[in-house]
Amino acid sequence: MNSTTLNTLLKEYEKKKYLAELNYENAKSKFYESQPELSQINNDLNKIAFEISRAILNADYERSNKLKEDFNKLKLKKENILSKIKIPTEAKAPLYDCSICKDTGFVTLENNRTVLCNCIKQKIFDIDFNKANIGNLEKENFDYFDESLYSDEVNEKKYNAKISPRENIINIKNIVLNFIENMDNPEEKNLLFIGNTGLGKTFLSNCIAKEFLSKGKTVLYQTAPIMLDNIIDYRFGKSDLKEVYDNIINVDLLIIDDLGVETLNSVKISELTNIINARNLPTNNLIKKTVISTNLNMNNLFDRYGERIFSRLASYYNVCRFFGEDIRINKVLSAQKKG
Repeated sequence: MNSTTLNTLLKEYEKKKYLAELNYENAKSKFYESQPELSQINNDLNKIAFEISRAILNADYERSNKLKEDFNKLKLKKENILSKIKIPTEAKAPLYDCSICKDTGFVTLENNRTVLCNCIKQKIFDIDFNKANIGNLEKENFDYFDESLYSDEVNEKKYNAKISPRENIINIKNIVLNFIENMDNPEEKNLLFIGNTGLGKTFLSNCIAKEFLSKGKTVLYQTAPIMLDNIIDYRFGKSDLKEVYDNIINVDLLIIDDLGVETLNSVKISELTNIINARNLPTNNLIKKTVISTNLNMNNLFDRYGERIFSRLASYYNVCRFFGEDIRINKVLSAQKKG
């Protein structure tokens, strides 16, 4: 992990946490100022709490019990008042960006081990690895899915399919939605996108990334050439990239793009096999999902990577074949018609 990146992010988190809590205190003060009766009850509750503590210290349990009764009655009165009025959201609790770590960047596990929260791990992934890969998720998500860009022509000879490109992409979308819905199900298969460029493979990969991120999952987007080169460099001691390798194995969602354009040798085939195998096995009860995108067809994949990898792809992955005309061209034509 880049320590400079982490330190910079932790400073940002500290500032965010401070501002969230400051805004909450200010909003809460303004709210209670507008409710004099509640302000008085709060003051009385604080006084009674102090008196209870003093009575307990003096072993005056009869008095402490009486004060506790008064405290509970006053607390109930406060709750009744609050139930009848609308409290501004910002006055209820600090509005942290991450409700899990409360903008600290860390979470404590059941064994009292403190680890980085997924939110800050994802920011590190985005800065160090994903910046050049993941597209604009504000525009590349299901809200912008447009099936009309695909032809409804059925041409078995041209597409080697008995359905139209439009029906096919709708089927793929449903497979993807099911994959997202079952992201925590170990029985749900991974996804293998095959087909020529310009048919929506990257768009749907980004749609998946967007949905995983919205559920607090971590997403690592790697092109096959860079991913395999980094692993080889690490294996042969050319770089200290152990954490990169660990992230590739353990990230919630790994997207491998452009499989098939990397220069290939037996070592890379072995490493790719290891990655596919390792990510198919739950580790520490963590469910890991993978999306692989390639311009190769199934025959090309078998010829290029051999039976070991091909059999794993066929067993562990739902294969989605994209076909049709380049939708980037269709987008331009559609925009021109609207203009």
